Amino acid sequence: MDLALPATAPGHSPAHSRFHVYVQIAMILAIITGVELVLIFLPFPRALLIGGLVLLSTVKFLFVIFYFMHLRWDRLFCTILFFIGLVLAGGTMWALIRLFGADASIPLSFQP
Repeated sequence: MDLALPATAPGHSPAHSRFHVYVQIAMILAIITGVELVLIFLPFPRALLIGGLVLLSTVKFLFVIFYFMHLRWDRLFCTILFFIGLVLAGGTMWALIRLFGADASIPLSFQP
């Protein structure tokens, strides 16, 4: 499926054709969300279920950032800056989870 912007016909503006691309992507996102909801209730092994949900969520995330956040039409530099921030935020989140996770909340035994 090619989601590139079609050539504009006479009397149609580029914004009009982008509208159709946005509607198509919204339909794709709705279908992926429906698949995710159905997938939860199917009797798959836990690892396969989580892997499938992560994959579908990643696809939805990429559609949203590249089309609805307009990264597809921005300069490459802006996209690189976005992903640098995303990696820094993910690393910070991972470090905080490791620092303040359940193992860190176990009190040390008190020795008088």
